[in-house]
Amino acid sequence: QVQLVESGGGLVQAGGSLRLSCAASGRTFSSYVMGWFRQAPGKERECVAAISWSGGGTYYADSAKGRFTISRDNAKYTVYLQMNSLKPEDTAVYYCAADRSIVALAATPDYWGQGTQVTVSS
Repeated sequence: QVQLVESGGGLVQAGGSLRLSCAASGRTFSSYVMGWFRQAPGKERECVAAISWSGGGTYYADSAKGRFTISRDNAKYTVYLQMNSLKPEDTAVYYCAADRSIVALAATPDYWGQGTQVTVSS
């Protein structure tokens, strides 16, 4: 069982930055692929970034490439999402998720956090 708790969301002006954190419980954190998803009102959930167990492999949605960076610290059981050059269309609830494989993560992750709101004003 893995519990995930996100933090770091908030209100920021367009062009600004935020760093989201996701703290995980459990000593098996390093064996999980981690991802950040987001969902805006009326839109489908989107995986914006994912990272492999070691951190050596990453995935970014086209909307996140060049602006967002996912990283993890296995010693601290934490995954991060650094978001720069934020745009109003980045406004959404951001969720941290975990699963054993990238395929499973992309489908329906086993574990989800409660979400953190990110609002970007124009």
